[in-house]
Amino acid sequence: MIESVIDQLVKDAQASFHRRALVLAGDAVWGRESAAQGLAATALEQVLWISDDAPPGAEALPATKVAQLLGQEVEALVFDIHSGCHVDALGAVAGTIRGGGLLILLLPSLESLWQFDDPEHERIAVAPYSRQDVSGRFLQRLARTIKYADGVVVVSPREDEADGLAIRGLDYQSPVAAAPRVDDAVCRTQDQGDAVAAVMKVATGHRRRPLVLTSDRGRGKSAALGIAAARLLLDGKQHIIVTAPQLASVEGVFEHARALLPDAIVSRGSIHTGAGVIEFVAPDDLVAQPRDACLVMVDEAAAIPVPMLEKLLEQNARIAFATTVHGYEGTGQGFAVRFHTILSRKTPDWRALTLQTPIRWADNDPVEAFIFNALLLNAAAVADEKVAAATLEECVIERVDRDFLEATESLLTELFGLLVLAHYRTRPFDLRVMLDGPNVGLYLMRYQGHVVGAALVAREGGFDEVMTAAIYENRRRPQGNLIPQTLSAHLGLEQAASLKYARVMRIAIHPALQGRGLGSALLQEISRRERGAVDCLGASFGATVGLLHFWRSTGFVPVRLGLTREHTSGTHSVVMLQPLTAAGETLMLSARQRFLNTLPHLLAEPLAWVDAALIAALSVQPSAEPARLEAQDWADLVAFGFGERGYEMSSPALWRLMGGLLSDPGLHEMLSDVKRDALIIKVLQRRSWFDTASALGLSGRAAVLELLRNAVRVLVAFYGDDWVMSEAERFTRE
Repeated sequence: MIESVIDQLVKDAQASFHRRALVLAGDAVWGRESAAQGLAATALEQVLWISDDAPPGAEALPATKVAQLLGQEVEALVFDIHSGCHVDALGAVAGTIRGGGLLILLLPSLESLWQFDDPEHERIAVAPYSRQDVSGRFLQRLARTIKYADGVVVVSPREDEADGLAIRGLDYQSPVAAAPRVDDAVCRTQDQGDAVAAVMKVATGHRRRPLVLTSDRGRGKSAALGIAAARLLLDGKQHIIVTAPQLASVEGVFEHARALLPDAIVSRGSIHTGAGVIEFVAPDDLVAQPRDACLVMVDEAAAIPVPMLEKLLEQNARIAFATTVHGYEGTGQGFAVRFHTILSRKTPDWRALTLQTPIRWADNDPVEAFIFNALLLNAAAVADEKVAAATLEECVIERVDRDFLEATESLLTELFGLLVLAHYRTRPFDLRVMLDGPNVGLYLMRYQGHVVGAALVAREGGFDEVMTAAIYENRRRPQGNLIPQTLSAHLGLEQAASLKYARVMRIAIHPALQGRGLGSALLQEISRRERGAVDCLGASFGATVGLLHFWRSTGFVPVRLGLTREHTSGTHSVVMLQPLTAAGETLMLSARQRFLNTLPHLLAEPLAWVDAALIAALSVQPSAEPARLEAQDWADLVAFGFGERGYEMSSPALWRLMGGLLSDPGLHEMLSDVKRDALIIKVLQRRSWFDTASALGLSGRAAVLELLRNAVRVLVAFYGDDWVMSEAERFTRE
């Protein structure tokens, strides 16, 4: 009987060029045997299993390896949830099924799915919790989504049926696909043809008119870039650069370009014709060493840090950006909000184009709709016009019950849509953690019932003496305890892991309401409600001057800066604390002092390229006292600032001056930003004269040196005593 079900689904899928979904809901052995038996009776050849226990001879991958499938297509995909409901993998591999193909989900009974001991719970359980503490809210919602999805057939074993099966949804019929009108012989949809023309226009039309190309998956975005690149070379353009987070992301671009350039010399990441080249350059390399190019194509732009995109925009007069709006990474919507503002400011004549017609399958595909709903890939924040008039006084803050959240689809959709807007790396796994994480709490800010703000808060720490010692000695790294591990293992505060923390994992305010105090109010309410339960609030995020000012204004203090840039954001991560108990206050003060003591030393090498304004924002401390210098140091500083003593012989005294004053408010109040930055960059970060001048926008060494002398004169006058000033007078006498 299962053979006839699968046969009917495949015939319907092939007639409509849709994909169809079959759910085999029962025990693992029955599900795997039924899928293998049914598929064996079809003519489908490209069948892939995502399973840890696929039948012998089947092509299979574990869910953790699905990145290998980038750019590939299959006729049928079996996703074995008995091996673990890896939601990011499900979102990724569903897009590999071509039109006319079949998705088979193997899972336990829908009625008891919420009780399933999912192997994925191991990733969600944060110490000291175990997988048994993880809830089944996500799986309960998945079961409900399956029950009400159009075009999803559910088959389960049932003894009281004549054939032993209960079947639901088999009567759904996909509409027969109509052939789309396409004016371009190479392109498969009119959308794609329009996109190719728009990309080529960037290279041939007016300068400084960038294009932003967006699409859902399966719309032929990368193919459009490849076709456009090849045609530009055929039209005589000589150099086209393709960039993306990784070369594997743009294999499709090169594949489609290569198809139109049969005589080209091809190697991985480059295509050479007689007079032209299409080449891949990593984004960071392209920013560091700009190249002359007829066109720069940026694919999967949402996965590239916005500051890096902004730099690429500034450096290249002809540039096209492309990104996926709804993908398993969930990045595109937030990208649109953040980057479009920059585009409008820097290149107001930019153009946007969206590819809507799918290529790999027909429009209104039931599998796409099911995956979007199941993983909330189509989640959207409430429309601006519904909340733009909100004031802080009209908003309500509450700690929401997650059972209520899971059961209230409109609330869940608005919430997750807001998180996607605010955090470009939001993934389906984040949805699971939000619903099921045993250490996660959720605060909502609502206006007239709509979500306008949200914060996810994770409880961490509170370990016993044995685990606290093991973390300090770097013998144990309990999952999901970022703040206590950072303070203990990196800052060397042995008792840090014994204290309790509430870490703000995510915070988001609706874009239409930002700058009105809602974020500060939300953090203040979290602080009030968590007081007494934890010792400190904490946060860790990619540090920018604006974000630091926001968090510091709400009572948080920076205690650590990561030594390397995060690949995802292009920034160094900062850890911040707000103490809520006496023990938390003691810990925060110790962490802060250790940070300030070590920062001047770290600036000379691992942090040498951190923005000077960011260093200043991290360092300044209202209660700081200026360091006391020896008389010889003051004499050297006076001789440098007021006399003609060389920089090199004065640098030890300059370093001690800056090391002692970096956190002092007087330094930041008395000096202009450029003078302060000059001291940080040259004295503490020890950059070359050329690099220092470039960072400050100065002509060269002489200009930097004069700025340093001027800054030192200001500081000597402000901090120096009578003796120091008398020394200065020796150099200023006629």
